[in-house]
Amino acid sequence: MEVLNIAIPNKGRLSEKIYDLLNSAGMVFPSKDERTLQVTTKDKQYSIIFVRTQDIPMFVENGIADVGFTGFDILTELKSNVDKIMDLDFGYCEMVVAVKEEDCYQKSSDLPQNLKVATSFPNIAREYFEKLGKTPKIIEVSGATEITPRLGLSDVVVDITSSGSTLKSNKLRIIDKILESTAIVISNKNLNEYKREKTQSVLRAIKSVIDARQKKYLMAHVPKSSLDEIRSFLPGLSSPTIMTLAGDDKNVVMHVVVDADKVFDSIDKLKKLGGQGILIMTVDQMVK
Repeated sequence: MEVLNIAIPNKGRLSEKIYDLLNSAGMVFPSKDERTLQVTTKDKQYSIIFVRTQDIPMFVENGIADVGFTGFDILTELKSNVDKIMDLDFGYCEMVVAVKEEDCYQKSSDLPQNLKVATSFPNIAREYFEKLGKTPKIIEVSGATEITPRLGLSDVVVDITSSGSTLKSNKLRIIDKILESTAIVISNKNLNEYKREKTQSVLRAIKSVIDARQKKYLMAHVPKSSLDEIRSFLPGLSSPTIMTLAGDDKNVVMHVVVDADKVFDSIDKLKKLGGQGILIMTVDQMVK
């Protein structure tokens, strides 16, 4: 039996989120610490390799890993020859152009012809400014990009931000946005049939967890006379499941999946319509 090798970031919030997601999807891996480089499920079907986020596309392209979790920004920068197979709903950030607060520039086209750009994304930055007719001098840095304009090393920075707070704290001002990025799943282009099927199973399991996190499972005793009105605001995935109560001809038990953000209002409406014994439970996975 072949092992499906999955590369995920070796540290940071994104690493923990992906590791928890895979475990929640049913691929139960042993516990790890910061020095762990690889873990494998007990059944030997799946293995996680912990590597730098920036290296994951290379690992996948070269077949060291079959599947990888990285950022769309990193894949765009590296232009790796892999398949992007899933967009995830977390790890959101923006790649922006920023200048010193006191600079007069309002947009990237206002910047001087020959400008110095500090960035961890040299390929994206170069292409972006060359399309604007600029001749950028790219200064590649691996960290502390925000300080470079104040030190006179660069005129502008091209950097990733989720809230803009780090840029503001370094007295920088955003003048343009280059792209938006989230976490993504990529795969090697030359997977055999077995590994392609295993990869699709992983994607289905991941999607079932993500979908489930946006839902709640609601059970309640409700009057039969109120069912039509209840269905109007609790339609469920297709329709609520209704079960009879022993020795009770007036009430039934209703089971329904509810959008998590509608639970509060739904409970109020149920109570007004005679709902009792209302239970709200989390949903671990939901396969549509």
